Amino acid sequence: MPESTLVLMIAVIVAALAFDYINGFHDTANAIATCVSTRALSVRSAIIMAAGLNFVGAMISTKVAATIGKGIVDASTVTQMVVLAGVIGAIVWNLITWYYGLPSSSSHAIIGGLVGSVIAHAGVKALHWAGLKKIITVLIVSPLVGAFFGFLFMVIMMWIFRNSAPYGLNKGFRKLQVLSAAVMAFSHGTADAQKSMGVITMALVSYGTITTFDVPTWVKIACAIAMALGTAAGGWRIIKTVGHDFVKLQPVHGFCVETASAGVILGAAAMGLPTSTTHVITSSILGVGLSKRMSAVNWAVAYRIVCAWVITIPASAIVAFLTYTVLSPYLGR
Repeated sequence: MPESTLVLMIAVIVAALAFDYINGFHDTANAIATCVSTRALSVRSAIIMAAGLNFVGAMISTKVAATIGKGIVDASTVTQMVVLAGVIGAIVWNLITWYYGLPSSSSHAIIGGLVGSVIAHAGVKALHWAGLKKIITVLIVSPLVGAFFGFLFMVIMMWIFRNSAPYGLNKGFRKLQVLSAAVMAFSHGTADAQKSMGVITMALVSYGTITTFDVPTWVKIACAIAMALGTAAGGWRIIKTVGHDFVKLQPVHGFCVETASAGVILGAAAMGLPTSTTHVITSSILGVGLSKRMSAVNWAVAYRIVCAWVITIPASAIVAFLTYTVLSPYLGR
């Protein structure tokens, strides 16, 4: 293999781990925003817990990694430059939305990035439309399911504890919320770290280091560590948007949000389907807010979040397309 190809593969691995790290602090809010906003845990304790459980969750399964690595594009068209441009597209979009405090989807960003770079390299014919349709359908449907279960769980809790005093109820659920936040952090690791595992494994197959798409143990460990370190760095901008500005939450609300979200994410991960943890938990918060009253939701914030959701795939695809177009004449196709 040419030396330049080896350098590109190393660049892909570094970029994918950087994406995982950024994903960690970008999506910290997914696991801990609700328990921080309800004061079930301090920011420090919540971040430490989330970092540890993100690592554990990332080591559990590789089904989502296989979907990302094999279900989006024709493997024969994938080169190191394609993967590198796709990851750069996702990183740039994640940093933009983090800066503005918008809880956009890292899952959408990496999918959009890969689509954009593949189109720049080989055209739309190289895309696996059936796989993309399945992935995007899940990414659209899972927030609706999250909103439904968030609403449902909250209604059930309101009925069961309809005669309980608010102070005692919130005191009890503040303890339960620590458990639900832990499960949410674990589920985030099972879903999000696997995207980088899929990208790195795709690059290794393209280079010829491995012949079949089977995630190596060192890739699992490296991605799990990168995700955990990123989570430990925190993401207060997005925590504030999700946990404070969107819907005002009490511990019982936070428990319902995290339980509903974790159930949806873990169920999808078990089937190898990549959900957006960002979309699921924010939609669950919406469902809980709607169970209270329409005015409980900050609709201006909701509008900003939905706009970020809608444009993430095309925006990251455009960045990746441009990245490939600009860099490929110098680094190779």
